[in-house]
Amino acid sequence: MGKRLKQQIRGRATPRYKAPSHRFKVSIKYRSYDDIEKTAVLKGEVIEFIDDPARYPIVAKVLLENNEVIHIIAPEGIAIGDEIEVGAQARPMLGSIMPLYAIPDGSYIYNIEKVPGDGGKFVRTAGSYAILVSKDDKFAYVKMPSKKIIPFNLDCRAEIGVVSGGGFKEKPLLKAGNAYYKWKARNKLWPKSRGVKMSAYDHPFGGKQHHEGKPTTVARNAPPGSKVGHIAARQTGRKARKTKGKG
Repeated sequence: MGKRLKQQIRGRATPRYKAPSHRFKVSIKYRSYDDIEKTAVLKGEVIEFIDDPARYPIVAKVLLENNEVIHIIAPEGIAIGDEIEVGAQARPMLGSIMPLYAIPDGSYIYNIEKVPGDGGKFVRTAGSYAILVSKDDKFAYVKMPSKKIIPFNLDCRAEIGVVSGGGFKEKPLLKAGNAYYKWKARNKLWPKSRGVKMSAYDHPFGGKQHHEGKPTTVARNAPPGSKVGHIAARQTGRKARKTKGKG
């Protein structure tokens, strides 16, 4: 009997494949959506930046005027000592947390809630942003980084600005050792071996010839040991070009 495939081992959630959550420093969520935030505004000051291994963007530690401390994903361009505002009556300034109905159309936003009060789910990766396109009586329409326009509940909150950390991929790693430690810190598999480079007992596409040796399409309900390749593919290969006749 051959070894388990990597995706089978990862599904078992062994320590080698678990996220290193014991090294994560803070949890990024908005404060509870209480009456103060709905009817008034809370001012806060950025007092510290935190480099959290749980995410690529920088985390900002904010002290609110009611002595409450919150952690937010820092927007591009914010600095220690800068002021942000939280609430429906907040000013649309860099880093402010506001419900979508209070944010002006055309604003750059990120860390958008899926359901009002869930703390933020969408557009959180480094360098990303969404655009608030328009609003009507029921929904706010947001252009996501994928260019799709998605309706959100008007009470969903978001931060104003662009997520910090954009351009981190532009820095060259220069050597394989840097890549090794980069991915080891996140318990990611690196390097990733192709199935055709493996032995036949390690992967269905493995073997001496370094070719698949069989069709790469596989059924949606195939057993885990053979569910590799093009899963439930509608078609594979190049599409035939349709040429129209002249005349």
